[in-house]
Amino acid sequence: MTITALDGAQGEGGGQILRTALTLAMITGTPMHIERIRAGRAKPGLLCQPLTAVHAAAQICGADVSGVEPGSQELDFKPGKIRGGDYRWAIGTASSCTLVLQTVLPALWFADGPSTARVSGGTHNPAAPPAHFLMAAWLPLMRRMGG
Repeated sequence: MTITALDGAQGEGGGQILRTALTLAMITGTPMHIERIRAGRAKPGLLCQPLTAVHAAAQICGADVSGVEPGSQELDFKPGKIRGGDYRWAIGTASSCTLVLQTVLPALWFADGPSTARVSGGTHNPAAPPAHFLMAAWLPLMRRMGG
């Protein structure tokens, strides 16, 4: 099977490449190798919120993952089947819940059954969309797209 390789330093060099790659890997079943994760940030690599997003993505699709540790700038993600369920994740800091939800919700719409997803952490962070944005703009847009 072909593994898609991505450079996380491209564009703004933040976490969006990681989050989008995880979502697309889950939905398409395509294994991903991501290097230089968050290389454009003052503290590069996997920190609390990106780590939680990786763990959450791995949990809902039974992925085989390597490189998931604090500060890691390289990750291999081999997704399995997306499974519905009652999911709960705690970021452990005030890092953004909305970014974790934006990673997993599109994939859960392709699950084999109903799901609930609960994330504890920050809801109104300066560098992330606030919870109100998800409810008022992002979720309605996703529903229009079939989610």
